[in-house]
Amino acid sequence: VQLQASGGGLVQAGGSLKLSCAASRRTASNNAMAWFRQTPGKEREFVAAISWNGGTASVADALRGRFTISRDRAKDTVYLQMNNLKVEDTGVYYCAVDRRAMYSGSPQYWGQGTLVTVSS
Repeated sequence: VQLQASGGGLVQAGGSLKLSCAASRRTASNNAMAWFRQTPGKEREFVAAISWNGGTASVADALRGRFTISRDRAKDTVYLQMNNLKVEDTGVYYCAVDRRAMYSGSPQYWGQGTLVTVSS
């Protein structure tokens, strides 16, 4: 499975971006998917996850209220809507396919990452 993340870019603080991650084939449609990020000087961290059918979604506590995850199974695509972006959200965002239908915290496949830069 290949994952193609897109939608990153440069945005001013307070702005919004929507990231997309398309899977190369339908293998991912039966698996949970997730977003992670690596901000400067920090380890890769969990951002959000969504179950195989979109029925269950979770967002990291610190990001809840600003970030939303969704998916379109027909398009094998997962999205991350990011609102009210802050400078500290700057980093590389990665999508991943989980090993299970419900998010288990065990990514099986990773995308290449898309860079998000938030300016002050």
